[in-house]
Amino acid sequence: MVSVEEYLRRTEKPNCEFVDGEVRPKAMPTWYHGLIQAALLRLLHEHGLVAAPEVTVRLSPTKFLVPDVIAATSVQLPYPTDPVLLRVEILSPDDGVGAMLAKCEQYHPWGVPFCWVIDPVRRVAWDYARGGEPLRVDASGVLQAGDVRVSVKELFAELKN
Repeated sequence: MVSVEEYLRRTEKPNCEFVDGEVRPKAMPTWYHGLIQAALLRLLHEHGLVAAPEVTVRLSPTKFLVPDVIAATSVQLPYPTDPVLLRVEILSPDDGVGAMLAKCEQYHPWGVPFCWVIDPVRRVAWDYARGGEPLRVDASGVLQAGDVRVSVKELFAELKN
């Protein structure tokens, strides 16, 4: 068991998440993960959103998670405690789609209306809006978060091979 204060002082990478005293490591990101993350940040900024990678968000006093990307019209500092518009997870080899979609179900009750899960290896994504079911989106489709629309083809164009 670890205290919140001790968790917030941690500096090792990759970032860990914190749930009720338990520190949970995240999967090690890959090159593809980084390319998709950078492309998403650029595309979300083009839509006028504030977007950032690996920001620790506080869902409750004892639950801190670290999405790969968050986006909103504004973000609280230093650890957002208000819901953001969009939360994105990019799969690493050790991540499972089911586990990442289950994480969306932790964000939805907090108030996050839109979650995306992106698989850079299979070049497919899932769009999971609060109150709905996860929708598989292939390379010809579009991910949506309210008025924000991101072409999956454009997103995966960053992966040259």
